[in-house]
Amino acid sequence: MKLRWIKTHKFIKLLFPTYVWDIPNKKNTVFLTFDDGPTPEITEWTLSLLKKYNAKATFFCIGDNIKKFPQVFEKIYLDNHAIGNHTFNHLKGWKTNSSQYAENTKKCEDEIIKYTPEIYTQQSMLFRPPYGKISIHQSWKLKKLGFKIIMWDIISYDFDSNISGEQCLEHVLKNVKSGSIIVFHDSVKAFKNLKIALPETLRVLSEKGFVFDKIK
Repeated sequence: MKLRWIKTHKFIKLLFPTYVWDIPNKKNTVFLTFDDGPTPEITEWTLSLLKKYNAKATFFCIGDNIKKFPQVFEKIYLDNHAIGNHTFNHLKGWKTNSSQYAENTKKCEDEIIKYTPEIYTQQSMLFRPPYGKISIHQSWKLKKLGFKIIMWDIISYDFDSNISGEQCLEHVLKNVKSGSIIVFHDSVKAFKNLKIALPETLRVLSEKGFVFDKIK
């Protein structure tokens, strides 16, 4: 049976205190994040659902997808969501040298700037490493460039074809707390589970008094 770390252990947070794992607050605010887009139809479906619940979120975009689908990407920031960097080619940090990793991240940032120059007066430079895998040296290089490294408190595992959308929903609802950063994916691979888990996450948490904000 495959081991899944659904909720980030407090020991990991203590081990890497300069990464953002959650955003504690007393307002019942949680932070939905979406990795690996933009993806035609799926990102747009996600945006429509977020709008229904007046929810804001943070999208960690792959630079190559931004280049391929700029009109879909533009819809994210036009809806006033936050945009983060997820490298240009979805690199696995542990298998990439630090210079190449930093260059690939800058290449993604150039793609973001091309379409959204105004966001740099509104938000920090947010970065999430693909697979959550980044070396200490890579993180040091990115911080020198001005990036804030955003991890997560809860991961839904919506990308895992061996589990159901209902299980993804359970992962979120059983572990959520005020301040949680929750990972979903607006990708083709994840959509089978996302289309089940996300609507119910928004509905149930809204009914429980949670609000959804973007990471700043």
